[in-house]
Amino acid sequence: MKIANQYNHLNGLEFLIVNKPKLWQEIQEAIKSIDANKFLKKSKDKTKTGKTIYSQKLLNKEFERILNPLGWEPQKTPYYVTSNLSVAREISQMRDKNEQAAYIKSKGLEPLSTNNQVDFVKDRVAVEVQFGKYFSVAYDLHVKHTFFFLRDDIDVGIEIIPTREMMRRMDTGVAWFENEVANVIREGRSNPTVPIVIIGIEPEVLIELPKKSRRRKTK
Repeated sequence: MKIANQYNHLNGLEFLIVNKPKLWQEIQEAIKSIDANKFLKKSKDKTKTGKTIYSQKLLNKEFERILNPLGWEPQKTPYYVTSNLSVAREISQMRDKNEQAAYIKSKGLEPLSTNNQVDFVKDRVAVEVQFGKYFSVAYDLHVKHTFFFLRDDIDVGIEIIPTREMMRRMDTGVAWFENEVANVIREGRSNPTVPIVIIGIEPEVLIELPKKSRRRKTK
């Protein structure tokens, strides 16, 4: 595959080039090494039933196969929340989950366990490969990357998503680069608050665009 386009938010790209050039190179090479046309499936989508499209699941696994041996591993961070908004604000800067739980209990409240997880982390760089539904990228940017950045666990985030042309050859509802970048631009330069590079990927040669299946009208 190739990097068809990229968006640099809060100088995330400059940070990678200057401070983490080896990691930035690993991500670029991982993308280029994948032949997406080897990871296809028959669609079960109502508008594309039986058509050949790219398999999000298989592509995700291929990224794991390539990046995991290089030291890029998922990072899962458990923490506690509470329904009391005042207490929630007070514990928002606490890093230790046990400290959070103890403080919530001291207020006579029940600690509610939850967690945040990112696909790949290495040397304070977080990477999400997102072939999910349209709302998934917003969650990655404003929750996942921001969460780990504000905890001082990472310095920069990378979001890898398909371009519109690749998205058209996937299941319905997948997020796509051009649209997600437009959303970030509309929100202003400082939102989200974490330096991020959004990468739009697509195959060097795209498969034939699947035609929509037509439903037969019943009398």
